[in-house]
Amino acid sequence: MQKEYTAVIKKEGEWWIGWIEEIPGVNCQERTLEALKETLAVTLIEALEFYLHE
Repeated sequence: MQKEYTAVIKKEGEWWIGWIEEIPGVNCQERTLEALKETLAVTLIEALEFYLHE
């Protein structure tokens, strides 16, 4: 079963910041929106793998 997660994305000055509301610690900062989306996805997968093996 696939679960949906909520990404919050904002532009702060020259940086894009974002986080996943449902998973503490999944937050990222990048110079471009595309890079932020990619980094958030990778970070979310890593966090889920960590929590599953805890």
